[in-house]
Amino acid sequence: MKLKPREIDAFIRKPDPAVQAILVFGPDQGLVQERCRQLAKTVLDDLTDPFRLTDISDADLRQDPARLADEAAAISMMGGRRVVRVRGAADGLSKTFKSFLENPAGDALIIVSAGELTPRSSLRKTFEDAKNGAAIACYADDAQALEGVIRTRLKEAGLSIDAAATNYLQAHLGGDRGVTLQELDKLILYMGSAEQSEVTLEDVQACVGDTAAMSVDEVVDASLGGDLPSLDRALIKAREADTSPVMLLNAVTRHAEQLHLLTGQAEAGAPRDGLLRTIRPPLHFRREAAVKRQLSLWTRARLDRALMLLEEADRQCKTTGMPDWAVCAQVLFRIGQGARAGRR
Repeated sequence: MKLKPREIDAFIRKPDPAVQAILVFGPDQGLVQERCRQLAKTVLDDLTDPFRLTDISDADLRQDPARLADEAAAISMMGGRRVVRVRGAADGLSKTFKSFLENPAGDALIIVSAGELTPRSSLRKTFEDAKNGAAIACYADDAQALEGVIRTRLKEAGLSIDAAATNYLQAHLGGDRGVTLQELDKLILYMGSAEQSEVTLEDVQACVGDTAAMSVDEVVDASLGGDLPSLDRALIKAREADTSPVMLLNAVTRHAEQLHLLTGQAEAGAPRDGLLRTIRPPLHFRREAAVKRQLSLWTRARLDRALMLLEEADRQCKTTGMPDWAVCAQVLFRIGQGARAGRR
């Protein structure tokens, strides 16, 4: 069974009873782990119960393929359905899982985690083609999904958040669900000492780490500013920091959309000097000169083209199996070249 993005959340809350084995894979390993945990919680109240939860590594299963069926058929000493977790699976286990899905044993829920798998992956195809299997892809959160994660997590803690703070978090989080949740938990702890229930931009800037944010801003400004040597260095830093390429594309897209709005106002006669003050969340003072320069390089028509390129790159990263870093770098350099053309 191949789940569509809009079907995933409902399936995770209540998995199809006919599905015994679920593959959770993708570049966002934080989201992979979170979804595996949520699936296990549909069977177990206590995820540390050694009688009802078994962990198997990829290497373990390669050495002893029969162990999968043995663990699936095992009966808990204390009663209740069991969960079998298989971590770090790869295509080398395709035959093992295909054999199990064709001749399932027991009633344990099998949860398999894996890294990024292309559409041609034999392991992915095995789960997508099986009636009693399911495959769940985990990609970096887009802006809409990230906003939902932010608001849901804060609501659970009894907090609300204003628009400026939400925009800031959307710009600086989202590359990895695990990192996003860690930063939100830090924010919740910070708000515990405050006498207010609404999170503001000042609260977010005070406690959410900005190291990754700075590297993302460097990529955004270098690309839309046409500074190709700086873009090359910024992409290297972002990759070393394990920043998701999709997160970078989302950040550049959001900023390009802001520039599109501002250039439209400028072309309609609004004074350019005052436009930067209308940006929300407000720009850090260190970026003001860079963004002012960007406004002089771009027109709405050329930004329309840049946004089309970004949308296509985002689609390729999420659906085609092409190397996401190569796709991301290529489109950002093309946009940088477009910015340089605006100097003429």
